[in-house]
Amino acid sequence: MTTNLPIGPIMLDVAGLTLAAEEKEKLNHPNTGAVILFSRNYQNPEQVTELINNIRAARNGSLLIAVDQEGGRVQRFQQDFTRLPPAASYIQTPELAESAGWLMAAELLAVGVDFSFAPVLDIDCGVSEIIGNRSFSTDAELATRLSSLFRKGMNTAGMAATGKHFPGHGAVALDSHLTLPIDDRDLDSIRAKDLIPFKQLIAEGLEGIMPAHVVYPKIDPNPAGFSPFWIQQILRQELNFNGTVFSDDLSMEGAASVGDFPERARLAQQAGCDMILVCNNPKAAEQVLDTVPIINDPLREQRLNRMQGKPQLNREQLMQSEKWQKLSTLIHNL
Repeated sequence: MTTNLPIGPIMLDVAGLTLAAEEKEKLNHPNTGAVILFSRNYQNPEQVTELINNIRAARNGSLLIAVDQEGGRVQRFQQDFTRLPPAASYIQTPELAESAGWLMAAELLAVGVDFSFAPVLDIDCGVSEIIGNRSFSTDAELATRLSSLFRKGMNTAGMAATGKHFPGHGAVALDSHLTLPIDDRDLDSIRAKDLIPFKQLIAEGLEGIMPAHVVYPKIDPNPAGFSPFWIQQILRQELNFNGTVFSDDLSMEGAASVGDFPERARLAQQAGCDMILVCNNPKAAEQVLDTVPIINDPLREQRLNRMQGKPQLNREQLMQSEKWQKLSTLIHNL
């Protein structure tokens, strides 16, 4: 008798609109725990629902499905989904932040996605092109209020939230996808501003957090996602965070400074990441799957289980609901 595999610690991606045979094998690896979908995996709601069903069917056990669907520049599913504005748009209409969180989550849950990596909790400091209007505000208090409302909407729809990019990516000009940004501020400056939304949403029960591939050399020599200081001391102990820590993608240039892929995975786990993302590099994903020790970790599994989506409506019911019809038009017009 085969036992069901628990959710493993590695998040992978798949190449196209359908599932390839060799991908099915990877999905059934004990270390696999999740799949992140991209624009290339999406054609329409029917196709993506089928792809998700096939991904789940390929694994003998549990698996999470994630996507980046913040709105604005970062919205992987667009055709037949409500186009969401960037987070900064809600400054004028704060009450719509909660509605947008609900709408984003309800539409994804209806096609089988568990969660979106949202909301962005970075404070826009006017220098970061990669963050910019993905941030809710340049003001820490307002960003906290709006992101909290957005998360509340997600939760109402049945979706767990993931705040990113801890402890704050908004004060560096460089893009961590392409290079390793350096933030020269001291801990007091970051505590006084960037940590405010994280602190508040953690107190409200935030389910997930993604650290930044940014180095804060005055505080710690490692990028935050590879730093026991940031993850264990500040996030777990000081801020009392007990949810899931997701590494940012190990394929990003901001992660390259710490070593090859197996080493990146080892250091991210050692620092305290519950789940490690390896995207857009199938060879690297295989290396990581095979080199990370296969360990049953009940606490990690418990945290990851909280990220499972709890859909309330299928797509047809959602489209017919008065709430969706009204909010979809409202948000689209923003």
